[in-house]
Amino acid sequence: MAKKVGRPSKYTPELIKEICERLSKGEPLAAICRGEHMPHDSTVRDWMDAMPDVFHAIARARESGEDWIAAHCLNIADDNTQDEEQVEITEGVMVTRVNHDVIQRAKLRIDTRLKLLAKWNPKKYGDKLDVTSDGKALPTVNIVAPTGKSKP
Repeated sequence: MAKKVGRPSKYTPELIKEICERLSKGEPLAAICRGEHMPHDSTVRDWMDAMPDVFHAIARARESGEDWIAAHCLNIADDNTQDEEQVEITEGVMVTRVNHDVIQRAKLRIDTRLKLLAKWNPKKYGDKLDVTSDGKALPTVNIVAPTGKSKP
């Protein structure tokens, strides 16, 4: 019997479970696979191609991860703990000032996540496309089927 060529596979059900748990918390596969004990992300994709149960488990985990990211966007938006700061304008005189940098950074974080969600799952998170003309329904065309009679 000939020896197998190449490295031994890192595949284990426990490894797939760990990958799925991390995917379900919004972590991208490429980031997960950078870990020392993890396989390369292309190896995981090969496993998905070869094993339908791995494909379905990872697909479910990714969907859960997308929902987790969407919920996290709400947390970012609702967190106003650093939106204002106390600033001393003269000795002993403090004023409250809006921290625009923190607000802009939160907006960027939310926008980036929402754009990724729209790319990864456009049906669920993408913008609805208007297939009408300025909000009006497009005219329908009635096509009459041929009668099958020949002309003389």
